[in-house]
Amino acid sequence: MRLRTLFRIIAAVCAAAVLYAVAQDSGKARVLALENAWNEAESHRDVNALAGLIAPTFVYTDADGSFRDKQQFLASIRASGASQIVNEGMKMETYGDVIVVTGSYSEKGKPYSRRGRFTDTWVEKDGQWLCVASQETLISH
Repeated sequence: MRLRTLFRIIAAVCAAAVLYAVAQDSGKARVLALENAWNEAESHRDVNALAGLIAPTFVYTDADGSFRDKQQFLASIRASGASQIVNEGMKMETYGDVIVVTGSYSEKGKPYSRRGRFTDTWVEKDGQWLCVASQETLISH
């Protein structure tokens, strides 16, 4: 009888671990899609779409060290000249209901082209993933 109970407990723990891993992978897939949607929205200066991806308390640190809140960030996108943004080498780490995304990007606009690295922090709240913080740094190569 005790052996049967022990096997049930082990089976329940294994099932919970599998469900947790599936939920993490699902969150990562969702955030990856949101990162791509962000690039599309930014390259088309679609601030309404972008506003739906970022939290009301969103904070942004630009490559020049300037700090912006959500409204300031969206205003900078309206004035942006970016026409194409591509992320590369993204890595994601999950910490419960938080996913931290790091990677590099290339951005083209008129009259510039640049490359950089970024860190985005996403939080799941009430079933929705929102970016709460973003930071970028320019690189020379």
